[in-house]
Amino acid sequence: MKNIKFNIAILFSLVTLVFSCQEDDATIGSITAPNNISISAEIVGIDALNPNGDGSGLVNITASANNAISYKFDFGDGLSEVAPSGITTHRFSKVGVNTYTVVVNAIGTGGLQSSTSIDVEVFSSFDDAELKQLLTGGSNRTWYLAATEVGHLGVGPGNAGVDPEGFWYPKWYAAQPFEKCGIEISDCLCDDELTFTLDANGQLTYQLNNNGFTFFNAGHQAVIGENAGEDACFAFDTSGTSIVSLSPSLTDWNTIPDPDFEARGTTMNFSNDGFMGYYVSSSTYDVISVSETELYVRTLDGNDPGLAWYHKFQTSPAEETFESVFNTLVWSDEFDTPGAPDTNKWTYDLGAGGWGNQELQTYTDNGENVIVQDGLLKITAKANGSGYTSARLKSENLQEFTYGRVEVRAKLPAAQGTWPAIWMLGANFDTVGWPNCGEIDIMEQTGQDKAKTSAALHFPGNSAGNAITSETSNTTATTEFHNYSVEWTATTIKFLVDDTLFLSFENTPGSVFNADFFMILNVAMGGTLGGTIDPSFTEDTMEIDYVRIYQ
Repeated sequence: MKNIKFNIAILFSLVTLVFSCQEDDATIGSITAPNNISISAEIVGIDALNPNGDGSGLVNITASANNAISYKFDFGDGLSEVAPSGITTHRFSKVGVNTYTVVVNAIGTGGLQSSTSIDVEVFSSFDDAELKQLLTGGSNRTWYLAATEVGHLGVGPGNAGVDPEGFWYPKWYAAQPFEKCGIEISDCLCDDELTFTLDANGQLTYQLNNNGFTFFNAGHQAVIGENAGEDACFAFDTSGTSIVSLSPSLTDWNTIPDPDFEARGTTMNFSNDGFMGYYVSSSTYDVISVSETELYVRTLDGNDPGLAWYHKFQTSPAEETFESVFNTLVWSDEFDTPGAPDTNKWTYDLGAGGWGNQELQTYTDNGENVIVQDGLLKITAKANGSGYTSARLKSENLQEFTYGRVEVRAKLPAAQGTWPAIWMLGANFDTVGWPNCGEIDIMEQTGQDKAKTSAALHFPGNSAGNAITSETSNTTATTEFHNYSVEWTATTIKFLVDDTLFLSFENTPGSVFNADFFMILNVAMGGTLGGTIDPSFTEDTMEIDYVRIYQ
């Protein structure tokens, strides 16, 4: 399945030399073909009662030759391996007693090869018929990247030696929903179609339709002669069919300290260098979990087994659609009554002092900074002598709630240095402080980049610069109204702009996000996200059409 071109020296364009099982020492200068090649096989667990092995299917194979610098084994089951030492152990996975012809090619200088073979009759008792059924539906089934899911692509420690507390999940990185989609350098990952087929003899096969392009890890692009310096999509030929053999996982999942973690314990081995979408030079995938509609796998990086890559797939193409589980409006402000905001719904934070972020404004409740007008709430930041004034509204002690969908329709300020925010703070803030109370940032916009919208979660261990955060393009944020939403449940917290998901977080029973929160609306000036303020700034406004809470 690899599309690799080899440059051949002029010498070899003039003459083709074929070497097979031979004893002659054929040389051209310093180029020598291996000779005296031999191969032997030891079936694991063989004894008088088990003449073909113990059922593991494992065979220790040893090859040797004079003048060999490496050995390539073709095991006769569709799989192959290069072993410079000439020593390897292979698991034959077809259930029952089967005979395989193992061919070894001893590789000498200049790429010259000599070969020999041996027949191995071995017994294997391992199978996972349920996995075959789920992967194929009994005949064939196509899988797609589960781009709506957090961690549809992820990476973490490859083994307990790297990190004993995190080698079974993508501890270091988990892609956010549709993170790689719609971006030219990575979008090809979202177009992959992976088809598993089961024939009448129980043989599992695999085909990858990459629609012409594959997403290559930055460290593996040399295989196609490229070096983008980052993960990128490249034209790549994945035509052909891989035989898929199943074997027990080589990872001892019983050592996982997390009592809630379960792995299937089956490994898929792909022939012909087959791989599952993201190229990391690996053709072996551990199945973590599988169902009729979902598949979760793990593979070790082919260049660095200290890295484990995770992929999630589903049986239908991922669509950027959102359906809320909350549809009953329980609280809202439509801002239909001109004048000051409704005191039954809103109160204020007042004063200056930087607000923990080196902000430069003083918050007031003056009409020039906050007013309901023309069916809109208008929060206006203004230059005031050498300083700035603005407003910060909150629903603390008036409307506090646990779980629900919050939707705020707003148009944001355009001036450099303004920092608008629509967010929520834990109602126990006054007793436990921040970040122990938790913070849910539904919408933030920096003072320097008005074409992007971000969201964030702050909580103990992940706050300030270490918060869980993501951003999305929003080029008309300052000229048009957009819907900024959060869907908050006991299991997930999802952030959206115009019903397009761009950040998802797994909520857990022990998190701070299972208690009452209250709403905050404000426009800050300068500070950590506002940055440098335009010297000619006079005033700018965040306009809010409505705030709605559904449960």
